[in-house]
Amino acid sequence: MTPNNIKKSELEKREAALHSITLTAGALALESYRARQPGDFTLKGQQDFLTEADALVEEHIRQAIYNLFPEDGLLGEETGGSTSNPSLWVVDPIDGTANFARGIDHFCISIAFVHNGDTLLGAIYNPATNEMYLARKDQYVTKNGQALRVSSIRDTHSSSFELGWSTRVPQDIYLAIVSSLLESGTNIRRGASGALALAWVAEGRTDGYAESHMNAWDCLAGLLMVREAGGRTGVYPKTHEEIVHGGPILAVAPGVAEQFANDTMISLAAEHNDQKETNNQRATELELTA
Repeated sequence: MTPNNIKKSELEKREAALHSITLTAGALALESYRARQPGDFTLKGQQDFLTEADALVEEHIRQAIYNLFPEDGLLGEETGGSTSNPSLWVVDPIDGTANFARGIDHFCISIAFVHNGDTLLGAIYNPATNEMYLARKDQYVTKNGQALRVSSIRDTHSSSFELGWSTRVPQDIYLAIVSSLLESGTNIRRGASGALALAWVAEGRTDGYAESHMNAWDCLAGLLMVREAGGRTGVYPKTHEEIVHGGPILAVAPGVAEQFANDTMISLAAEHNDQKETNNQRATELELTA
């Protein structure tokens, strides 16, 4: 049996489906992206862009999953869904819609498969750059087939940190976090796609990412990737009921994790002994190859 009592064969079926569905969804998103006209978007709310592609891609994903696994549940950004089923797909059809709408090649499809509150599979795909990130719990995280690992950085003064912004959190909290991060000496950036930000932490492109409130469809796949790449993450809602409401997220390279947890005021999840051993082994490998 695989984690949380799902049969290995059943998980492998969903793993294969996740790969193929993400690719076809990406192709559909890319077609819409290339056909867009400048200024061809509307706003759902403050800095929250709506494009027709969002609904189109989510419906494609929803139908593809239903055809293969009609017994599974699905929670999507655009159309919601029930979380009562123990097997749940959590979908963001296009994360980074502001970039998508403005013709910036930094957006992605993000899909996670969750069983009994535990994220077992994740995919993040930027079709504009053809970068596919895939992860399976306790097995792997890859980008276009190459294994990933977080950065080995230990000095925040040499680090790069991405910080997301949410209208659900008062601006004074956001500004306090910015101030703390600057005092730590990090370079702060904002790419406007939380899912890709997490994938970049897993890849070692950046050393950390935080957002004071993030929805599950934006972050579950990416958080899994960071953990599989040897990074540390914050405490995020785990049950299906909690997942619906979202919460604060933190994902960091282990060498700067404690400092960034203090700066962002987001608690780190406890490390298991096996994760500590993996992190230490990867750190040693990096030192030997440096």
